[in-house]
Amino acid sequence: MRISKHILPVIVISQFCCTSLWFASNGVMNDLVRNFQLPDSALGHLTSAVQFGFILGTLLFALFTIADRISPSKVFFACGLIGAMFNLGLLWEGNGLVSMVVLRFLTGFFLAGIYPVGMKIASDYYDKGLGKSLGFLVGALVLGTAFPHLLKGFTQLLPWRTVILIISGLATLGGTLMLLLVPNGPFRKPSASFNPSAVAKVFKDSEFRSASFGYFGHMWELYAFWAFVPFLLSMYAENHSEFVINIPLWSFIIIGIGGPACVIGGYLSMQFGPKKTATSALLLSCLCCLASPLFFHFNSPILFIGTLLLWSMLVIADSPLFSTIVAQKAPAEARGTALTIVNCIGFAITIVSIQLLTHLREVMNPNYLFTLLALGPILGLIALKGKSKK
Repeated sequence: MRISKHILPVIVISQFCCTSLWFASNGVMNDLVRNFQLPDSALGHLTSAVQFGFILGTLLFALFTIADRISPSKVFFACGLIGAMFNLGLLWEGNGLVSMVVLRFLTGFFLAGIYPVGMKIASDYYDKGLGKSLGFLVGALVLGTAFPHLLKGFTQLLPWRTVILIISGLATLGGTLMLLLVPNGPFRKPSASFNPSAVAKVFKDSEFRSASFGYFGHMWELYAFWAFVPFLLSMYAENHSEFVINIPLWSFIIIGIGGPACVIGGYLSMQFGPKKTATSALLLSCLCCLASPLFFHFNSPILFIGTLLLWSMLVIADSPLFSTIVAQKAPAEARGTALTIVNCIGFAITIVSIQLLTHLREVMNPNYLFTLLALGPILGLIALKGKSKK
């Protein structure tokens, strides 16, 4: 079946634009702390608020099979527009920690109609080569996540309010492009009615469960690593004061390099299979967690940043491949629900790891803090152990 050439680029661009909402507050965190007198723990609280919102959103979207009963492009558009509005709420002069947590929670809630729904839209168009297509799509998520850091790091003179305005504008643009240019895909099989049993049904397949548990282990590490990249850079800069590091710019580069890594992983999966490729990436990122105490002893910032770049590529490369297996093993009429519920559980796990690191960095040697992220990949690798299938 011939698919119009513009479909995948539009999905990728729309995903990039809308997922820039995700770390909007992280990109201007120092400005928010300074302008609104927020506590130092604001990083963990605001990041976790987005995750909490996303979890509740994906849970409700899955239970009510929203993306399988309603045109996913319309869901994507509506959620992009509403998410952009709540992101603009950060500009309110009367904000405090509580109001910002609420705003980030609501932004995360509507991101539930963007990230998994974007993957649902791609799976409705691309049956064969889905791993490659989702590699581009998750790569767009990575770049969207990193983009707020670039806006702030490109020039330290860029006002933080301008960053928030640009991100909300991009989200509105991304939702509009999806609505206007991406109709329902040829492989879409809509669900006719509300079916709460669909969530339990998808987990009956053993390969679906295996991929899901591998994804959960991956998520324990991923968002905690992303959230703390600026902290990693700051800690190294404090210990090596002779070096000057542009932390926002390098935060963007380190997180953003995961985008090309997703694409590379997608192409490798066509040769080696998504399960084998994902398992290899998960194992290597686990080794990075365990070796992380050594990174802070490097006297060369080039070597330190180089290891973070490698770690960042490995920590995300398996994500589209796990999603590929999930989409392929789920019934066609419940594919959106399957992707959404797996995202829901995965992001619930990210809150635990982010909060754990937030609290423990005050009471333990931070050089050893990130070894705790190895726990997720280890459990994920155990779940993936068994007969490998393509």
